[in-house]
Amino acid sequence: MPFASTNGVRLSYQRSGHGEPVLLISGTGAAGRVWTLHQTPALHRAGFETITFDNRGIAPSDAPPGRYSLADMVSDAKGLIEALDLAPCRIVGTSLGSAIAQELAIGWPHLVRSAVLLATRARSDVFRRAQTDAGLALLSSGVKLSPRHVAVRTAAEMLSPATLNNDQAAAGWLDILELSGGSGVAEGQHWLDSDLLRDRRTELGRISVPCRAIAFADDVICPPHLVAEVAEAIPDCDYVEIPDCGHLGNLEHPEAVNAAITEFFDKN
Repeated sequence: MPFASTNGVRLSYQRSGHGEPVLLISGTGAAGRVWTLHQTPALHRAGFETITFDNRGIAPSDAPPGRYSLADMVSDAKGLIEALDLAPCRIVGTSLGSAIAQELAIGWPHLVRSAVLLATRARSDVFRRAQTDAGLALLSSGVKLSPRHVAVRTAAEMLSPATLNNDQAAAGWLDILELSGGSGVAEGQHWLDSDLLRDRRTELGRISVPCRAIAFADDVICPPHLVAEVAEAIPDCDYVEIPDCGHLGNLEHPEAVNAAITEFFDKN
């Protein structure tokens, strides 16, 4: 896998397919290869080139010590776009990745042609702030939970009841989540959630490129009402809601998500 040097770090990346470029930006703790399960094949079939990468803190990209900020991640992505001469490119981001995409579109619109924002939000409400505070308190305590405990908690937070109530699907997800177990993820990544607490809705009004905000109906981290606020705040942004999936909706119902992405990019 090749590397690009940007913003003082080396980022591993992968280019594949042919056509106009689409940069895919992962969420906290997720490797770039997650996109290759479902999204990159669909984008290739639709005639696009895809670029996936591992954010700082995700092996084999560099993992500097200390806490990372949203500004660090945005600068990394900006540098990658410039280093690979992708601009202006289409962007797909999910969760943290969608926050990075938002900031790129606000600050460097010449780098972004259009953006799809999956599982996104522009602020935290009372419950989402409590989620973040509880997670950071556990991180600060130094307590290490067992892989099975982490898998169960992650499944409850990230998946739809429709998945959790299906015995075969739930068993498969629990095994995958336990095996992945957060290995290869630097602790600095987990502090990024604190940067996502402030209200950025006014800033989103400065975005001038076309966007689509995609909500997952059962998402407890970026629930539909917060995703809809993003769509309302961005001048040229529509809203799509996909049923029966949680925060990992692009993996739970990839066909619907892929159709929403490619349909938007065909027009933008």
